[in-house]
Amino acid sequence: MERETYESLNLAPKPLRPHILAAATIVYGDDYYSGKRETINLSGFVQMNKWPMPGFEHRVDEKGRAEFDTELISAPEVGIKGYSYELDDRIQILSNPLLPNTGHVRQVAPGQNFPAEFHIQRFGILETSTLRLVHRNVIDIYGVVDAIPPFKKPLSGGYLGVPRGDHPMELVPAPNVVRGTTLPEAWYPSTDDNRPIGITPTVFFASSPAACMSMLVDPTMIIQTSTEAALTLEVAGRTVRVDLAGDHTLAAGMEVLLFGPEKHEEGVGVLAQLARMAIVGQCPELGGRVMLRASWPKPSGGNLGDGTEETLSRVRFPGELHFDAEFELVTPHGVLYATNPVHVSGQLKDIQPDGTNLTMSGQGTALVTAADEPKARITGLTVAMRESIVGEHATVNV
Repeated sequence: MERETYESLNLAPKPLRPHILAAATIVYGDDYYSGKRETINLSGFVQMNKWPMPGFEHRVDEKGRAEFDTELISAPEVGIKGYSYELDDRIQILSNPLLPNTGHVRQVAPGQNFPAEFHIQRFGILETSTLRLVHRNVIDIYGVVDAIPPFKKPLSGGYLGVPRGDHPMELVPAPNVVRGTTLPEAWYPSTDDNRPIGITPTVFFASSPAACMSMLVDPTMIIQTSTEAALTLEVAGRTVRVDLAGDHTLAAGMEVLLFGPEKHEEGVGVLAQLARMAIVGQCPELGGRVMLRASWPKPSGGNLGDGTEETLSRVRFPGELHFDAEFELVTPHGVLYATNPVHVSGQLKDIQPDGTNLTMSGQGTALVTAADEPKARITGLTVAMRESIVGEHATVNV
């Protein structure tokens, strides 16, 4: 059999510009062992330059393994963002233009293009409304991919299994999911030209459970929307209502991905994913400020339309939008995890979703600690989409 090299893929000499879903566990403060930690769901727009673009090489090493060069670029519109419950602020992570963010795709078995090792040496910038941080050591990002671009199957998870909690644990990423391997890593205040200041860190990226993980997806359309909601909980035998809200300009609210039939292998119909959610309110019964978020380990999948559409453009509006939502509730005393998905649905008025309402149906779900201790139960939820940004690429620098 003829030995493969990546030249047989006939890759175009242009960058990849996919959507990215990511997560990171962040520890706040200068003490990694006692600092407050949280896992943040992130998403955004990435640009990867690669061979056969000028300046990038393709080679075959002495073991017969083909590989080619890649690079993550830095630009204002490129990066990932998410909402921090602990900081009550948006977090955005960019590539540091001062340092190389380079890597490769390399055959695992000589002469066979896939599976392939994906490796990027990552130097990042972390920004909030008040902070600008950089790290000193490279974060090596590794994974095994089975295609270029290495798109993850729509509505599939990032792990082989379902980890739960923010405590250290072993992780098994799924194929086409990459993770930071040289963690934990300390982040320091930065000068305007992205150089670290001093020796006292401000935050750390933890080694688990979301160890600087990411995967590329290929949606047809991306909706980022500010959101208001009313959540009904049963806590200690009492029924309580919690009013929640999230602003998409703070990377809160909701992000919905729509996958037309050309983007999945499920036949006709439009798939939908509640990729990111962060809405905040007050619940004295659970200790104060709480945040309802979409799970990172468990995808919240669904669909739009009647299931017969051959393209997203064939959806007739108003169209039925359904999610089997996998929720987590962040509280001052720790994260509570839904034991089952809850079904939420409504009429999407238009591809511009402002004014769309979604309502939960069914029996609800228990909320438990990472140790399976029941603390509350979701019994009702209504969600209203407000101001939105809709496009084929995520808007990062709002």
